Amino acid sequence: MKKTKRLGQDDVWGYLMIAPTIIGLIILNVYPFIDTIILSFCKSGVFGGRSFTGLKSYAKMFGSSEFWQAAWNTVYFCILTVPVGVFQALIVAILLNAKIKGKVFFRAVFFLPMVVAPAAVAMVWKWMFNSEYGIINTVFHLNAGWITDPNLVIPTVAIVAIWSTIGYDAVLLLSGIQNISKSYYEAASLDGCTKLQQFRYITLPMVSPTLFVVLIMRLMASLKVYDLIYMMIGEGNPALSKSQSLIYLFYRESFIKGDKGYASAIVIATVLLIGIITALQFAGQKKWVNYEV
Repeated sequence: MKKTKRLGQDDVWGYLMIAPTIIGLIILNVYPFIDTIILSFCKSGVFGGRSFTGLKSYAKMFGSSEFWQAAWNTVYFCILTVPVGVFQALIVAILLNAKIKGKVFFRAVFFLPMVVAPAAVAMVWKWMFNSEYGIINTVFHLNAGWITDPNLVIPTVAIVAIWSTIGYDAVLLLSGIQNISKSYYEAASLDGCTKLQQFRYITLPMVSPTLFVVLIMRLMASLKVYDLIYMMIGEGNPALSKSQSLIYLFYRESFIKGDKGYASAIVIATVLLIGIITALQFAGQKKWVNYEV
């Protein structure tokens, strides 16, 4: 008969230390997600009551042209922001790692947008992109409806998103670049490798794990975009249908129209989309991410 292993003092203290985090995750993440799944199969009443409706919310969602337009808007926003934003962040990280004067100052300047409230960032750029008195149209003598033209609204929001996150991504990539041993570059220089060859065969492979993390983080953030669209576009904008993301559509259905069951189905679809794309990235990272030191 096997003896039951008793918890030691170190085990008890270990569980006590992680208990606040575990309890917080259960209360703030696990329980709301399970409740959202249940709510997606129900119709919520005005005062919080629920009635089971089965798959009606999902049938309504997949049959809605507004949902598919919001899904395309979200994917389109990711296509515009993730590759360009990560590439620019990598270039900035390389420049900040070079031997230039005032590197600390430039690092602070690039990181500054991350410490500014998103609402303030959106309002400033909204003023700059205003079609009537915006500084961009005034300086360049343009007459573009940056945030009212359905064809320009998502690229406009993408510019703001890239500007506001490039510093944070650059700092993460800079930390990865600085961990690369200088002996690799010294050996490459002795062999006659150019700076471009050193970047291709040393920097890029060695920084690929950090680059993969940044790519995952940026993709998830882009798929969940809401605040920039809410602050820059808003209700009543003629370009809203061509710019609202899945999360913004969830907000409208849940908090404006009050259809929380349908809104929960939209959230579940968004989570599944994020999960599928993330799984594809993890499956494909074996081909280009180098974990060898």
